[in-house]
Amino acid sequence: MACRDFLELAEIHSRKWQRALQYEQEQRVHLEETIEQLAKQHNSLERAFRSAPGRPANPSKSFIEGSLLTPKGEDSEEDEDTEYFDAMEDSTSFITVITEAKEDRYLEAEGALWPLLTGVSPLLWQVLDGASLVPKGSSKVKRRVRIPNKPNYSLNLWSIMKNCIGRELSRIPMPVNFNEPLSMLQRLTEDLEYHHLLDKAVHCTSSVEQMCLVAAFSVSSYSTTVHRIAKPFNPMLGETFELDRLDDMGLRSLCEQVSHHPPSAAHYVFSKHGWSLWQEITISSKFRGKYISIMPLGAIHLEFQASGNHYVWRKSTSTVHNIIVGKLWIDQSGDIEIVNHKTNDRCQLKFLPYSYFSKEAARKVTGVVSDSQGRAHYVLSGSWDEQMECSKVVHSSPSSPSSDGKQKTVYQTLSAKLLWKKYPLPENAENMYYFSELALTLNEHEEGVAPTDSRLRPDQRLMEKGCWDEANTEKQRLEEKQRLSRRRRLEACGPGSSCSSEEEKEADAYKPLWFEKRLDPLTGEMACVYKGGYWEAKEKQDWHMCPNIF
Repeated sequence: MACRDFLELAEIHSRKWQRALQYEQEQRVHLEETIEQLAKQHNSLERAFRSAPGRPANPSKSFIEGSLLTPKGEDSEEDEDTEYFDAMEDSTSFITVITEAKEDRYLEAEGALWPLLTGVSPLLWQVLDGASLVPKGSSKVKRRVRIPNKPNYSLNLWSIMKNCIGRELSRIPMPVNFNEPLSMLQRLTEDLEYHHLLDKAVHCTSSVEQMCLVAAFSVSSYSTTVHRIAKPFNPMLGETFELDRLDDMGLRSLCEQVSHHPPSAAHYVFSKHGWSLWQEITISSKFRGKYISIMPLGAIHLEFQASGNHYVWRKSTSTVHNIIVGKLWIDQSGDIEIVNHKTNDRCQLKFLPYSYFSKEAARKVTGVVSDSQGRAHYVLSGSWDEQMECSKVVHSSPSSPSSDGKQKTVYQTLSAKLLWKKYPLPENAENMYYFSELALTLNEHEEGVAPTDSRLRPDQRLMEKGCWDEANTEKQRLEEKQRLSRRRRLEACGPGSSCSSEEEKEADAYKPLWFEKRLDPLTGEMACVYKGGYWEAKEKQDWHMCPNIF
């Protein structure tokens, strides 16, 4: 009996190893085909260069439309001057081949030639310079740099959520123990942490170069989520959050919770540097048993006043893993398309989902920036939690089909340049909910804000102070107060209303204070757009129109 069991087990393991060996053999064949294709391209480029008519005597200073002509004589054997490597894996739809020149050959004019050699315009070079990655200027107001440490409360997440599989999370009453002391409106505002990328993008004269910075900005908004497993407070209907930072950040931001079921927030940002951003984001989330899926719905608009370039994109899907057992971790996945509706330039970003068996780096993001004709100009690569780089495309061609019949595009690029890099977390961040420097200031008490501002929410303030039991009691009071207000609105809607469902009745009965529903001509969807009046009311300190929600 034991021998038969051992034999069956051995056969099962033998089949597994055979499949693994076959997979590795297929991967090796694919790699050999790719290397062969790259070698052919390398030889054809060298032949084309050597046979080019009128080739100058000093090729090290020759440039053709930003492409690099390698500084090699016809009989040179300095193969190390040009390095080729496969920067992408099978899960991406393209392969990148990088041509990198030795810097010491081109430092003759005190670095003046290097921006040209990399194929990056001098203006964008200044933007991508390491010094310009950090915003300049400081606030006149001293902001706080810490909050009380998170108490060591133990709570079994599974004991609460095991009966909620498949339900919408916004309808599940959750204690503050699963929260962080920020509202969803504040988390939405936190997307502006790397606003300086847009400030720099204002000065780009090339729309495709500007697109690179916009794409880096869109990815940077996820960098704060890598350690932030706790959920933000679901805002009360009519709750607002302002960020008035014209002095140091050069912008003003306003969010308002415009719907409670489904939870939806409208957001408008004005920057004195020449851009504005607006969005209405509806959070759809489902508990799937082992993980939670969070799907932000709605379009994000970004417009640069001087050029009229108008970018639109949507957020990717977030997934929180290991709900039942193990350490919680978050991942981003899906494709994002950024479209410049003035020029029709596009950027295709791909967030690669992490897998234990994948050869990909964790949290990897790749992308391609193309013009209206579909011609690729830049390849983007990096990770959503650390940094993004851009590489100028000098040549593209289809690769030979792989063993599975798939064909990819091979992009030959120049060396990559850093677009964005994440700021280091503050000291003791692990005990302060892993908040960034900006996040630490968002719930700081501030005079003159509207009475509906998230800073004034009592349960959130109590939680930040470490008084979680009192915060849970206050949270229940606020939720009951909101349910009572909702019942009154639905009753006021009346039986004769044209609304057919409770959601339609609620939408008909409630009107946002600072935003209004309009048809978005670019997406064809109805969305809440800022109608004005908030900052004027703040200047006058006239808040008589604000509802009593706290």
